Parts: sequence; C-alpha cells; structure tokens
Amino acid sequence: MKIPTTLKHKPVIVSENYENVDGRYANQSDTKGLSLGLAQWNDRGKVDISAKVWRHTGEKWSRQSEELPLHRVLDLAILVTRSMVHFREAYRYENLYDPENPVIDRVGLQGDAMTVSVCTDNDKINQDIKLFSQALSDDSELIGERLGTLSRILKEMGY
Repeated sequence: MKIPTTLKHKPVIVSENYENVDGRYANQSDTKGLSLGLAQWNDRGKVDISAKVWRHTGEKWSRQSEELPLHRVLDLAILVTRSMVHFREAYRYENLYDPENPVIDRVGLQGDAMTVSVCTDNDKINQDIKLFSQALSDDSELIGERLGTLSRILKEMGY
C-alpha cells in the first residue's frame, strides 16, 4: 500500500511494507508504513523533519497515524533501552523497583537531563510493572533483533 504524498506530511524516505515486519503484529498490522519527511507543522521558511507512523483501517488512512520530530523518536529509543537496563536487575526488588527511589536514571541531554523513573502516580503500579516486565521479556527476541541492527548501524556511523 502506497503512503499518501498529498497530505501535509511530505514523505521523503519511506518503508511501505512495514506491516510485514511490525513485531508481533507482522502481516496483520494496521501500521502500513513509516516515513521520514517534511513535518506537517512546518511554518513558512522553517523546515523540520519528522517521522510518521502510517496506519490504515482497511478502508482509509487513520487519524491515529502519528507524526513525531526525529529527536523524539531517538528519545523514545533512549527511554526503551534505559528501561531494559533497569529490568535486567529489577528482580532484586520485591516489586521490580525501589519505591524509596523510583528514579532509574537521569540521561544528560541539551544541558539538562531526561529523568527516567517508575510512575509511582499509577495506583496499580505494582501489578502493572510486573505485566510490563513480562511483556518486555516476551518481546525480547523482537526488540533484541532491532537493537542489534541499530547497534551495527550506529557503529557504522562511528558512534
């Protein structure tokens, strides 16, 4: 299925077969493609690049399609990987985290730091964190394959 090029987001680089590789949703996903392109929120004379997740209902392009600035895509990758590091050692805690110190890390970015922490405002955090940990474990092969690929590309780029 071809990603539309007549909408406000202007695709430049695309993956139009994403539904075939969308993790455990592969071959049955409503996410039909990914694109990098010119952001829909661009103002005259100012150009931002964004990543877009294209979803299709089977009849039309979905309003649930999402567009993110590239730095947010990378920030999400940082959040995922930092969380994975936490859960490797989380078994040491009764509820998979230290309630006295729910901050997992502070990742330095742009002269400040992105705080990564367990959401203690969630009134069901003790149950939800166990479900999260199990889902992370269940998807470890899918995530690991992508992290390995990302690692190889980053090394190729000199990082």
